[in-house]
Amino acid sequence: MASAVEGDVGKVVEPIWGLWSGFEELSLNKLATSLGASEQALRLIISIFLGYPLALFYRHYLFFKDSYLIHLFHAFTGLSIAYFNFGYQFYHSLLCVILQFLILRLMGRTRTAVLTTFCLQMAYLLAGYYYTATGNYDIKWTMPHCVLTLKLIGLAVDYFDGGRNQNSLSSEQQKYAIRGVPSLLEVAGFSYFYGAFLVGPQFSMNHYMKLVQGQLTDIPGKMPNSTVPALKRLSLGLVYLVGYTLLSPHITEDYLLTEDYENHPFWFRCMYMLVWGKFVLYKYVTCWLVTEGVCILTGLGFNGFEENGKAKWDACANMKVWLFETNPRFTGTIASFNINTNAWVARYFFKRLKFLGNKELSQGLSLLFLALWHGLHSGYLVCFQMEFLIVIVEKKAANLIRDSPALSNLASITILQPFFYLVQQTIHWLFLGYSMTAFCLFTWDKWFKVYKSIYFLGHVFFLSLLFILPYIHKSMVPRKEKLKKME
Repeated sequence: MASAVEGDVGKVVEPIWGLWSGFEELSLNKLATSLGASEQALRLIISIFLGYPLALFYRHYLFFKDSYLIHLFHAFTGLSIAYFNFGYQFYHSLLCVILQFLILRLMGRTRTAVLTTFCLQMAYLLAGYYYTATGNYDIKWTMPHCVLTLKLIGLAVDYFDGGRNQNSLSSEQQKYAIRGVPSLLEVAGFSYFYGAFLVGPQFSMNHYMKLVQGQLTDIPGKMPNSTVPALKRLSLGLVYLVGYTLLSPHITEDYLLTEDYENHPFWFRCMYMLVWGKFVLYKYVTCWLVTEGVCILTGLGFNGFEENGKAKWDACANMKVWLFETNPRFTGTIASFNINTNAWVARYFFKRLKFLGNKELSQGLSLLFLALWHGLHSGYLVCFQMEFLIVIVEKKAANLIRDSPALSNLASITILQPFFYLVQQTIHWLFLGYSMTAFCLFTWDKWFKVYKSIYFLGHVFFLSLLFILPYIHKSMVPRKEKLKKME
């Protein structure tokens, strides 16, 4: 009798569930179309903003509860968000999390475990890129998986450091080293934390465990007083979201590929690339500001206190907005954009290549890793190759101005500084757009066409400076200055 009843219920529920799923897809599709966005993009935005009610639930009902309940909450909500966005393809992340737990347990705190983790997680990610690749940017399961890949590699390295002699570790390594043995539930909660699963930011297992243990609060024994700081980042994110939504139909990378773009004068092509290159980054800025607000609301953004006793909430900051908008140097953009990912690469990759004895080689390999981590398209390699070239040239130019008395005096003239700033910022934004062209157009036939239309200006400009600046330095820097520098 029970089985018959269950069968009848199943027959009723199945079409209802199918009808509900169809209705959900239809309504989301209609809403996305009316907003001029794709359904996947709408699902992503909904999921990011969903972090706020989840964070409020966590604050009021779970903040000082048992750790296992918090891990369960984070794992369940993260998996639900993954299913909402990618359907049954959420199994990719789940499989990698389980495999990572097994590596930690079976291989222990060994170099073999670190190398296995790096090879396995990167190979899985790159295979995902290969089998899902298209000529356009698609929101698919590989998007959050690249965030997860860094998390799991960092977890393996920190676990390895936890078994090393403390005296052999740097102060930074001691801070992140994992002394205990993470359980599967802890690894799952860390991996699927709803405030960072989709688009970041990166954070360590130790920092996550402090959240679970109720230590990330400015008021010991109470919930963090973080609502206002969280709302500030949310509000700023909404400003960028509104701006991007209003302007995105009018400033697109697709226009770069049109005959109309090619038929415009050279100066117009350059100016369009300048404006577009700055504007296209705003979609990333929006996502990171909104998710930072979620992290702050939960307490994960707590980063100690300033000297005056004011709480800092920038532990999960992926953007320094003022620096990003006003600094006229490429190194300023790097320091203000995707901060936690850059910090991860510096901590787990760049500094671990110290044995090479060559800083520029380590930097180049780090950028190569970042390019592959983003995807297999040639555009990523070209973008990060340009970053490497630009940073080297910018450093040489700064050294020249510093060491040359004539240029130093010229740069210090107050009345000319606004003009210098305008020129420097124009160069900065123009070649930022030049680099982002390859990043956003992906395939060589597309970015090559656009670069050809502006005569490969970025490569010609910076490669020329790379070879010319040493001779200018030699002619403009007095011998006494060189001797002082050597001393």
